[in-house]
Amino acid sequence: MERIAWQERIAVDPAVHHGEVCIKGTRIPVRILLGSLADGMTYDDIATEYPQLSKDDIRAVLAYAAEVLHEESLLPLGA
Repeated sequence: MERIAWQERIAVDPAVHHGEVCIKGTRIPVRILLGSLADGMTYDDIATEYPQLSKDDIRAVLAYAAEVLHEESLLPLGA
């Protein structure tokens, strides 16, 4: 399966939700969705809570997190 292009689904807008990283076209923060997944919620659970989201939106959250962690791993520890 090909990794989803998160840039098409995730954005930062200073005028939306205090500039937090959110799913485009919503005020739903990526950190909330990532935390929900970490807490054991499934795609279907999240879709029930946020019916405006697609499974691809949720996949984009994971792809975004993976890329952010990859970028951070390039920094020396303690930086």
